[in-house]
Amino acid sequence: MGQPLYQKVIDTIVARIGAGELLAGGMLPSETQLAAEIGVSQGTARKALMMLEQHGIVRREQGRGTFVTARTPESSLFNFFRLREDDGTIIRPELIEEKIIQRPASDTERKTLFEKPESVYEIRRIRSLKGAASTIETAVLPAPLFAGIERRAPLPSALYILYQQNYGCIVLRADESIKAIAAGPDEARALKVEEGAPLLRVERLAYDILGRPIERRRSIYRTDQLNYKVTLD
Repeated sequence: MGQPLYQKVIDTIVARIGAGELLAGGMLPSETQLAAEIGVSQGTARKALMMLEQHGIVRREQGRGTFVTARTPESSLFNFFRLREDDGTIIRPELIEEKIIQRPASDTERKTLFEKPESVYEIRRIRSLKGAASTIETAVLPAPLFAGIERRAPLPSALYILYQQNYGCIVLRADESIKAIAAGPDEARALKVEEGAPLLRVERLAYDILGRPIERRRSIYRTDQLNYKVTLD
């Protein structure tokens, strides 16, 4: 079965955002212009814009037009970095160490990531909060979708901005599972805690605007000074 026509409109807009042709705050062509350019009906273009609005990628202003509201570093950090002060204040993480390698995909990675990749990029980062090493993050990406990402090191703090601006992959949602663990030798050394110290492990599978699973991420957190906070709407 072929792609629905409205998906063609969505793909076109997402690609333009990813390529930097449409910037945050920029105005999109009208429904009529999009329909004529892409070769679909005006109703199809309207449906695509409505879906993009529902996902927070665009905003529609009566009498003015449709504008890009794709993620900024601030909104990406707010939505996907969960550690907070007791009052909910976001603490910006600082990079301590970063390593990017390309390697064969594991069975689980092949089964769960987009297009069942044979090869993946692994991005391992240790980051500090309030001057103390606090997080170990390991992100795994399908190599075909993120070709050459190792040449972009050091990577920005908010990886999802990089995915959006350079690869046209706009992360909209993520499934997470959380488990309390005891620090092993590697975690203790990286986070400067005693072996056996309580830590929080978060496993995430992130999906882009097209519903593709594009990132597996494991994060190990110290939470002795900060809280893991989630807002449910």
